[in-house]
Amino acid sequence: MDIKDIAWPVDGAGVSAFLRSLPAQPLLLGLGEARHFVGELGEVRNEIFRHLAENEGYRTFAIESDCLKGLLVDDHVTTGAGTLDDVMERGFSHGFGASPANRELVRWMRAYNEEHDEKLRFFGIDGPLEYWAASPREALTGLYDLLDGPLLASVVTRETLDTLLGPDERWSDEATAMDPSKSIGQSADAQRLRVIADDLAALLDTQSPQLGAQDRERAELYARTATGLLRYHHWMADASPARWSRLSALRDAMMAANLRAVARRGPALVFSANLHLQRHRTFMQFGDQRLEWWSAGAIAAAHLGDRYTYLASAFGTTGDVIPPPDTVEGILSALPQDHSVIDARRLAEAVTDAAKRVSHDFAYFPLDPSQLGSIDGILFLRKVGGWG
Repeated sequence: MDIKDIAWPVDGAGVSAFLRSLPAQPLLLGLGEARHFVGELGEVRNEIFRHLAENEGYRTFAIESDCLKGLLVDDHVTTGAGTLDDVMERGFSHGFGASPANRELVRWMRAYNEEHDEKLRFFGIDGPLEYWAASPREALTGLYDLLDGPLLASVVTRETLDTLLGPDERWSDEATAMDPSKSIGQSADAQRLRVIADDLAALLDTQSPQLGAQDRERAELYARTATGLLRYHHWMADASPARWSRLSALRDAMMAANLRAVARRGPALVFSANLHLQRHRTFMQFGDQRLEWWSAGAIAAAHLGDRYTYLASAFGTTGDVIPPPDTVEGILSALPQDHSVIDARRLAEAVTDAAKRVSHDFAYFPLDPSQLGSIDGILFLRKVGGWG
């Protein structure tokens, strides 16, 4: 098989042809990052989303960033609230607000919405966490303020909630990442807050009919974030060898819950690391530990079936580093176009003895030839700039 026969250029016709080749049109189209902060990938992603919005009915963009911070970006692109500078500074986590491609995407989404009645929406899918985690205050108080009635006071008063939460700094101490004893996640206050969060989430279910669509959507986000964060904090205080595998799994479970909420608005383009969107089990070396867990994409696919599509990204030459010709990246470098979309399952049938590319950059994850059969497509960039 000639690989040119299973590849399309990354233009409007090529992206649409790839979508038509799928067994079902996706509710979630996951576009993975082989590495964060690759400018060329962000630019191509923007081109793809513009085409999807203008020609394929996509109205939602989601990114691996703090789901609560993302509310600021969504408010900006839908209503014009705040300035572009402000939302880029406060509306993203992990440093993603500094990305020129992300800034251009937000600017374009706002401009599109000014000209169209049917609005584009923006969502973060990550929890409010790094290796450590934020205070659950914003999620818990946000949920509390959207509920009312006599049953609310029987769960907790606002004063008691504030007392139990205490200073935010005791939750967000970065030292908890490596020292479980610094975490308050299994303290009496935290344990009581987990019960309260569960009761508030249940109360939300009983009050959903009286909430408008926007308030209900936001309350559901607060509820799943509050319960997820408190669960994460609980296991931050765990000192067992399984600690980091469990925390990694919990983070992806929070992402998957957000993905399922985004899917209800589908079709949507989701931009996140390959490791979070892949269907197969994730393995990662973390110091002297080998971590393993199921990714957010695998969990979403278990719920959505073939309405979930995973498009992994891959790079050919990175800076001055040329991929060995026997790797998947080396084989795809023979394609004539700079940017291509490849049918990964057919590629798996054609490439049966490829070697795995070796990277000395811990943040870059080349394709694993043995996993091609679990990928729907590959977005291949033949050359990208190097990174530090």
